[in-house]
Amino acid sequence: MDNLEAITALGALAQSTRLDTFRLLVKHEPDGLPVGELAKIVDVPQNTMSAHLKTLTQAGLISGERHSRSIIYRAKLDVFRELTLFLIKDCCGGNAEICTPLIAELMPCCPPVGVSA
Repeated sequence: MDNLEAITALGALAQSTRLDTFRLLVKHEPDGLPVGELAKIVDVPQNTMSAHLKTLTQAGLISGERHSRSIIYRAKLDVFRELTLFLIKDCCGGNAEICTPLIAELMPCCPPVGVSA
């Protein structure tokens, strides 16, 4: 990820409805959510939600896939991972004592099977 991609992604997340929507989609991985359900949960009109989803899609943070008559949106966790790594790439100048608590906080809430957090 480069500076421009990071700025675009962070800019897309720098709005309350879009941030709430992105976090909601992350929570609902891997199944995703349809536009109507997202709009209902976030409590915005469906056309407003569509505009926010367009911004998040253009930033590369989410993707939509048509299923019959609805579009299911999902968070692109690989892009989110790249953004997070971009932000902490040079964490604390390599000073492990400073970085260790940060890295511990970033441990996934759902570690892979056979791995304890």
